[in-house]
Amino acid sequence: MGWGAAVSLLRAGIQTAGCDVVEETLERFSEAGGRPAVTPAEAARDADVVFVFVVNAQQAQAVLFGGRGAVSAAPLGAVFVLCTTIPPAEAVRIAADLVAAGMAVIDAPVSGGAAKAGSGELTIIASGAAKAFDKAAPALEAVSTKVFRLGEAPGVGSKIKMINQLLAGVHIAAMAEAMVLATREGLDLQTVYDVICDSAGGSWMFENRGRQVVEGDYTPFSAVDIFVKDLGIVSQTAADADLPLSQAALALFTQASAQGLGREADAAVAKILADRAGVKLP
Repeated sequence: MGWGAAVSLLRAGIQTAGCDVVEETLERFSEAGGRPAVTPAEAARDADVVFVFVVNAQQAQAVLFGGRGAVSAAPLGAVFVLCTTIPPAEAVRIAADLVAAGMAVIDAPVSGGAAKAGSGELTIIASGAAKAFDKAAPALEAVSTKVFRLGEAPGVGSKIKMINQLLAGVHIAAMAEAMVLATREGLDLQTVYDVICDSAGGSWMFENRGRQVVEGDYTPFSAVDIFVKDLGIVSQTAADADLPLSQAALALFTQASAQGLGREADAAVAKILADRAGVKLP
């Protein structure tokens, strides 16, 4: 999603520097008109707005405050847009550290995946100071079609993203269960897919991920390990809550990861259920 956001910024005419651990990505970025940077500090130098797209809170901490981190070089008052899905408590802590360093911050996890990022159509689930939103507005508009402004307190955006990921993970698990049952009952999966997409049992996740099961193509939009992390955030944040559906989905994703499917599409949890049922998916 970081790549998609970066090229959307370029397409909007916004000068953009980008840092990535993959050299080939930096070469592609340069060819697209961006300024490749070897370190987060180099990318953040002279920046008005800094987007952070990494996997987890540990990576966010490293690219912000580690050796050659972005905060060390960014101008005072730069707006840091934290787009990573992390525990709400971590979002609050990182935001406080950024403010203490003289920066502005928006807690801004995103939804839409790589495709929506590339087309500038992300949904941004955000909270932060009004001045930060105002300063970052052109950049936010370049990468999204909807920005939910959820108040000034960091952590609110991350809490709502957590709820979204709970639903997304459960819906993927339900899609997988339904497709495996359909296979067991001898139904044509393309037919099942077409009917459910136009029926009350459908969902965005069923339509998006169910196609992968029908086609037997587990190229990741989002990987199994992402939902091990994201449903783990739900479990960690609400440890004293009764969440049977999200716990069942987390167990399924965790098993899939343990069996070597962690880097495959999250829809690959269907393979685990298929093995249990003794059926063969496409």
